[in-house]
Formats: sequence, C-alpha cells, structure tokens
Amino acid sequence: STVWLDIGGGRDLLPTNPELATMLASRCRLLVGVDPSDNIQDNHFVHQRAQTTIDGFQTDRRFDLITMRMVAEHITDPIRAAGSIAGLLSTHGRVVIYTVNKWSAVTMTSWLVPFCLHHRIKSLLWGSEERDTFPVAYKMNTRGTLRKLFEAVGLQEEAFLYVDDCRTFARWRALSTLEILIWRLLRSFGMHYPETCLLAVYRTTGTIADSATPL
Repeated sequence: STVWLDIGGGRDLLPTNPELATMLASRCRLLVGVDPSDNIQDNHFVHQRAQTTIDGFQTDRRFDLITMRMVAEHITDPIRAAGSIAGLLSTHGRVVIYTVNKWSAVTMTSWLVPFCLHHRIKSLLWGSEERDTFPVAYKMNTRGTLRKLFEAVGLQEEAFLYVDDCRTFARWRALSTLEILIWRLLRSFGMHYPETCLLAVYRTTGTIADSATPL
C-alpha cells in the first residue's frame, strides 16, 4: 500500500473531485500533507499534517508517491525544493507535478498584474477565497526547467503532457461554451489551446544527489 506525500495542497487534495480524493486517501497506508500555510490544518483528507515548507519538513520516512498540485509556481527556491523531494522519495517512488505553464496567457498576465489584485481576479473568475491566494514565482513552470532541476538530483522524466485548460470562463455558460468551441477548433488543426498546464512524472535513477547540487 502506498505512502503518499502531498506538497502544498492546503485544505484540499482534489478540490473539484472530493469523492475521488476520499477514495484515494482511503487506499493509502499513509497520506501526509505538507504546507507552510495554516490552511493545511483544515485538510481532512490527509492522515498527518505538517505546517512547514518542503525543505523544512523533517522525517525518517520515505514516500512511494510525492505530489505537487498547483504549488510549483509558488516555490522561490526550486533547487532546494527539488533536492528535498528527491531525499524523501523511496527507491521506486514517483513524483507527480501538475502546475501552470509559464507561457500560458493567464500566467503571463499575472506577471503584469500587481499581487494585491490577484485575489480579486481569481475570485471573479473561479470564486476562490482570499486565503487560497499566494505570491507566485514561476521558477518551476517549463518542461525544460523541471527536467533540469530533477535530473540534477537524480530523478528522470518518465512522462510529460501539456494539458489544455479550458476553465478560465467556466462560471459563465456562454463564455465557457465559446472557450470550448475555440479549443475544439484549435485541436482540429493539431494546436494547443493558449492556456495549458504541465503534468509531469519523475522517478529515481538510482543516484540521489545532495540538495545543494548546482544546476
């Protein structure tokens, strides 16, 4: 049975699918949530909680699965984070990262908008709460950057996908329909939608480098 570490999940595991989150959590021998925000204290899916950053997380346990869902964009020291993740992974473990693409439309726009306005925009588009809005760094948000970071600490890319994201206008039926129609049109020409996310899987190669390994 799997020993799972979820990094930066806050108060949820899979926010849009609580039934699946409950099922997956129940199948784990242990599910640990790590997040520096006190939101982690409201996460009822994890079996254990640690309110800290990943590089500050101390344990002798090794994990079969380590996940980062929509958190890589917030990490300001990716070298240290990648090293910490590698050091926590079991011999045959996997790291799964789901994050925004640095070159997507919404991501690039967020660079231009002051952080004080981020919550207002997120609330308008997705109905999010202010406690779920955090500063962004985008230092782990391209395929090349992720691969370089994890190769430096002894992990290799096992799978990678660009996932089209058509949720920008999901709250408005007409705009959401238009967004999906544009997505379908682009796909018919073999093109990605302008808004994409990154889904990557990394595994150990047998050599785990020190977290201070330079890139």
